[in-house]
Amino acid sequence: MRPDLPFKPGQPAEHVPVREGYDRWAAIYDAEDNPLIALESRHLPTALGPVASLDLLDLGCGTGRHAVRCAAEGARVTAVDFAGEMLTLAQRKPGADSVRFIEHDLERPLPLPAASFDRVLSCLVMEHLRDLTAFLSEARRVCRPDGWIVVTHLHPAMMLRGIHAHFRDPVGGHDVCPASHPHEISDYVMAAVRAGLAIDLMSEHAVDAELAASSPRAAKYAGWPMLLLMRLRPAR
Repeated sequence: MRPDLPFKPGQPAEHVPVREGYDRWAAIYDAEDNPLIALESRHLPTALGPVASLDLLDLGCGTGRHAVRCAAEGARVTAVDFAGEMLTLAQRKPGADSVRFIEHDLERPLPLPAASFDRVLSCLVMEHLRDLTAFLSEARRVCRPDGWIVVTHLHPAMMLRGIHAHFRDPVGGHDVCPASHPHEISDYVMAAVRAGLAIDLMSEHAVDAELAASSPRAAKYAGWPMLLLMRLRPAR
């Protein structure tokens, strides 16, 4: 599916640049019924592992759902995003004062020294990036040789159903879609290889009966893979 096509046939949708989209999404982001985030919360902690006393980088931190949690678990967290409204909400959360926040566009090289983090985390970001290899190369550069990188993505199978990142505008009642790119699984795999990373873990997660029962938005996707998760290590 081309990202400039309507979000759903016959349904009005507004397609906007990524930064504008997430600035507008910020006000309702944490309160939404978001089955993708619910699914991610089940599987991410195991892939990431314990973070106490580690230097952790959260790329595309949004409202800080992972950054603040990891800081509370004892990590020294640096969190990066370019959506100012998202960062404002993140910085207001209890415990956010222990997180270092940086406003920065992830399409550009990171303003951070090499080999400075034990864990690099990036959740539900890469569909919005055009050059996956450049992004993962930067993630590898700032990751320590014995560290690892965890990334999650909206599963490409969702895009086959015409689904990508979106929210319902609370005023206009129409869907707003931040710009995204229809990457395939092979695109994520080859970008990791080209960036000098080894795939340590790769898993696909579908909407099951438990999630469908707890999330009205999830029920219509029952059985479909919704989340793609990868754990990557610097290749030796």
